[in-house]
Amino acid sequence: MKEEGEKGMPDAEESANPSRRSFIAAATLGVALTSAGIYEVIDKLITPPERAAVEANKPVPPEQYAIPTPRIIMDDGTGVASNNGTIPVLIPPLHNHVITATLKIPANAKALQEAQHHLESVIQGLEKRFPPPPIGLGVVVAWGLPYFQHYIPSLGRSSHFFKARTRYPDYLPVDLITSKERGRTVYALQDARTYPSDQPPAGFGQVRLEQNHVAVLLRSDSLDNIMEGTNALFGARSGQAGDLFMVTSIRRGFTGGGHTGQQSLASKLAIEAGLPGAKSIPVHAPIFLGFTTTIKSAESSTPVSNLETLPGWTDQWPNGYFRYGTIMPLSHLHSDLATWYGEGRAGSRDFPEYADRLRAMYRPGLSVPGGTVTVDPPVENEDDIFQRVKQSGSYGHNGSMQPVNRLQEATTSNYGVTYPVGTPVSNRGDFATLDNPFQYTSDPVGDHYSTEKAAGLHFLIFVPTTETFNRIRLAMDGYYSDVKRLDFPPRSPKAGLNAVVHTTHRQNFLIPPRSRRSFPLAEFLS
Repeated sequence: MKEEGEKGMPDAEESANPSRRSFIAAATLGVALTSAGIYEVIDKLITPPERAAVEANKPVPPEQYAIPTPRIIMDDGTGVASNNGTIPVLIPPLHNHVITATLKIPANAKALQEAQHHLESVIQGLEKRFPPPPIGLGVVVAWGLPYFQHYIPSLGRSSHFFKARTRYPDYLPVDLITSKERGRTVYALQDARTYPSDQPPAGFGQVRLEQNHVAVLLRSDSLDNIMEGTNALFGARSGQAGDLFMVTSIRRGFTGGGHTGQQSLASKLAIEAGLPGAKSIPVHAPIFLGFTTTIKSAESSTPVSNLETLPGWTDQWPNGYFRYGTIMPLSHLHSDLATWYGEGRAGSRDFPEYADRLRAMYRPGLSVPGGTVTVDPPVENEDDIFQRVKQSGSYGHNGSMQPVNRLQEATTSNYGVTYPVGTPVSNRGDFATLDNPFQYTSDPVGDHYSTEKAAGLHFLIFVPTTETFNRIRLAMDGYYSDVKRLDFPPRSPKAGLNAVVHTTHRQNFLIPPRSRRSFPLAEFLS
């Protein structure tokens, strides 16, 4: 019999007794829902960032994923806010958790519509108790293709959005650009796929392409707020919404903490967990790999990542059901810190110096003072990247993706706002983690769960279409079209970060607008 907290693999007695295994899994989930484990020390280690006061009764944005009052500092290059700083940097919430689940309710109109009202009531109750994030609590509900496939096979009722008897997937947003390129209808939400450089850690097997019905993202500077939100949404008591869901994973993590001059959470927690390479993490770096990833110029403003904002991208303008929504690719990645910081096995010192890591993160030929944490390099196009590869025999992670992650011409949005060349179309929400790969999983064998802490990233990004992310991710591997690519082995240390990050899980989700976040389309069933 394993002690609580030991490695989550079933022993022979548990495997032979399904009811006992279910009981243990339920008990483990109960603990995981009420305890944040190692992340409980965060609020004791770090003073929450100063935030602007939330204006009372101010309407929240129609987008679920928007943070209404983001904090921006002027970074001096060290990762610290300074009067001499010149780089605008966004300060995201300290705590970020994702809970994935399948549904426990019958696939019929009555059950779904009751669930829709119940979930919305619970979320609205949280919104009455807490102001928006990051001071209060942000709740983002995202839905996977399995939800639409299984629970919304067709719409029984007509509306000004859809005709009666519209069948799956014809009610989903259409990716107009990709549909035109391929000569067939391609939807904005697609199943996750693998990419050339995908290689999970040794012994893991293939990247696990998940099939969850729903994912809930919780964000706040306060762990207590997140845990209260978790309890309301997934607890089993009366008035809570846990009876709707079968939790499949709990993913916890953090970001930042170093911009005030304190030791960052990435540095503190990695050292506390005894991770290989931890002592080499720069003291103010917001992530394990030692650089700032929330530079304002590299993030879209909220509307740009919406389904409907950019003309001709999807069919959601002007009156689509999913207007103000977005697509959220979600994945987990392990980070090989020992190799990254030049402490790898003999013969594998691929990044022994800061200059090697700077090149891999951004691009060859970039010159900044050694140890710089926050870098805002010029935007590159495809020609720049291919030319640098000819000169240096390598390319950088950040630079490789810029040609497909940024507008290539000035664009006036459907809202009348003109965005200049180089404006990003994605908005990142990823966060560092010690999960291995999750804090809790309902399938510890399939997910290769371990209680041993590991440096990782719960990666999530908000983009107008799945194909937008596919193009960005392929560019990370040097692929720009079927005929135009950088000629590198996909895991080469000369190919950005590919040699030190290992994807284990991936799934894409659709985030509806705030007004339709709870069981979207259920109101049209009959």
